[in-house]
Amino acid sequence: MKDRMQRKRRRSTKRAGESSCARSFRALAFRPACAAGFTLIELMVVIVILGILAGLIAPRIMGRPEEAKQVKARVQIGSLETALKLYKLDNGFYPTTEQGLQALVEKPEIEPIPQSWRDRGYLEKGKVPLDPWKNEFVYLSPGVHGDYDLISYGADGAEGGEKKNQDIRSWEIE
Repeated sequence: MKDRMQRKRRRSTKRAGESSCARSFRALAFRPACAAGFTLIELMVVIVILGILAGLIAPRIMGRPEEAKQVKARVQIGSLETALKLYKLDNGFYPTTEQGLQALVEKPEIEPIPQSWRDRGYLEKGKVPLDPWKNEFVYLSPGVHGDYDLISYGADGAEGGEKKNQDIRSWEIE
């Protein structure tokens, strides 16, 4: 008896000449499971969502390039400070103002000449980096505020300034 009822149910859901894909479509009420790709509506929804996200996020990112450059300058000063400390550990003193930061990549020929200078220098890329505004860092040794002073003059490349032109100084970095 149960067997007959189950066969009857199967027959009622199956229509003459109907493919399995059509049955799936009817069962899901959306689209056939065997259909591939996306509909135009689905693509448009995704494009609209991406447009909204870009409209909200892009102004936040694009409005801060100067702030990012100031952060990069602080990081570069930190890297230069590490190289200067390694130089002092090897040689017992920091490069002089005359020797400059170039002493971190080439053995100085001006007194005092370091006796234990590393063959490959103290900077990983083998050159002294420019600040984010393509200016050289100012190096003083002995410094006014410590053993040495490192300064980036900011976007204007001149001493002093506010906001994007603000100087970034080694003794003010935490």
